[in-house]
Amino acid sequence: MNASRTSAAVQEAADTAAGAPLDHAACYEAISRRDRRFDGHFYTAVTTTGIFCRPSCPARTPRSSNVRFFTHAAAASEAGFRPCRRCRPELAPGHPEWNRRADLAGRAMALIEQGVVDREGVTGLAERLAVSERHLRRELTAAVGAGPVQLARTRRLWLARVLLDQTNLAVTDVAFAAGFGSVRQFNDAFRQAFDATPSSLRRRPDAAAAGATELTIDLPARGPARWGDLLRFLSARAVDGLEEVTDATFRRGVPGGRVELSGQPDDDGIRLRCHLDRLDRVAELVPLIRRLADLDTDRSEVGDHLRGDPELAARLDRRPLPPLPGAFDPFELAVRAIVGQQVSVAGAATTLARLVDVATEREPTDAGSTDDRVTADPIRHHGFPSADQVASAPLDRVGMPDRRRQTIAAVARAVADGRLDLTPAADRRRLEADLLALPGVGPWTAGYIAMRALGDPDGWPSGDLVLRQSLTEPGRPTMSARELDDRATAWRPWRGYAAMLLWATANDRPTGP
Repeated sequence: MNASRTSAAVQEAADTAAGAPLDHAACYEAISRRDRRFDGHFYTAVTTTGIFCRPSCPARTPRSSNVRFFTHAAAASEAGFRPCRRCRPELAPGHPEWNRRADLAGRAMALIEQGVVDREGVTGLAERLAVSERHLRRELTAAVGAGPVQLARTRRLWLARVLLDQTNLAVTDVAFAAGFGSVRQFNDAFRQAFDATPSSLRRRPDAAAAGATELTIDLPARGPARWGDLLRFLSARAVDGLEEVTDATFRRGVPGGRVELSGQPDDDGIRLRCHLDRLDRVAELVPLIRRLADLDTDRSEVGDHLRGDPELAARLDRRPLPPLPGAFDPFELAVRAIVGQQVSVAGAATTLARLVDVATEREPTDAGSTDDRVTADPIRHHGFPSADQVASAPLDRVGMPDRRRQTIAAVARAVADGRLDLTPAADRRRLEADLLALPGVGPWTAGYIAMRALGDPDGWPSGDLVLRQSLTEPGRPTMSARELDDRATAWRPWRGYAAMLLWATANDRPTGP
């Protein structure tokens, strides 16, 4: 097969794996090339062995007549196949499509990843999405070949397999950390999925003491993780008392404990270290960190699209495309966006530190003061205050313009009352309209919230001054907000990544019109 045909087949495999019915010939060409780009896009099941693999599995390529292709691992498992022990499909990056799809199936997948089915059942998931359970099952089965129960069970089993492999937790603790209700349920599901017992597949002995809550987990990335870019972004916005940054790590307080993020050798992913009061928090934390670090996006695909603009192409020639960071807490991100209106990044971080102290009933501290009695750990907050806490806080003590305080209070009340949905279940168009209806929220703020809180790759901070200045040639008037927005139309559906690139290269002089 010539090179052009091969390239076309591989691209066709990517397109079909993104939601349309899988094309057998295109997917077979991808596995023949052992192309790592498609790990997580689809799975290859071999009928003669009963095993399913990643597209990049190093084993000998089976005959075309002996393979079936599945969009999701849950569908392969439901069809009776078990995961390959050689290529470890449970360690493949997630499907990037689910980070950008805003339809019912995409929103449902995001909620399932956050453990909603485990906590609230299919009924609770359907209620959050305002659809019937029957309609939800039909939509998910059409999109990925499996229903919500199967998807949730596969999520738990995948996490359990990772915990068995990378930690020394006792098997009992692994079961509860992964979200299983009982050890017996866990053992039965594990044997059915892997054709083995949990103990037989682990690489480390059980912990000497059950109940350990300090864990280290490696989270793989689709392509380079660009940890240095992410660390610089988070470092510039770190909030005193909530977050701490060193030369190589980012630490943060979260509900029930703390997390520490660092890079992996060869920049293959992110290393997550966490100390938690309860093991069952791990199941919610892992997908959150994956979204925060943007580990599932194929940024080479995004970069190829953005190269259609000569100025963006020139900048991409000088530096790789940075990740699009998610958020630890969507409400927190909304508050960050409002506080950051027309102020410097450093100034916003200082204001946020005071806001967190006030909302949690602590006296605000000045940088460099000896308040907090010089504790060994500078992180004194376990997560950002809730919407209820912020709505009732005396924000006049924070030191912000009245209009900005009123906007924060209005957003907090709307979230606390359930009138503003910032969860993955949110409909992006409705959320944008609801945000713009609030006092003090304009297109820039609404776009930035969509971009980072919802992980919308096309979220766009409309009219951003730094972006306008970054694209204006020396000696010419700064381009208008409308001119910027018009130019960004060609960057769809990746305007959020274009914004990250332009912010990262804001000091670069434009190369020309």
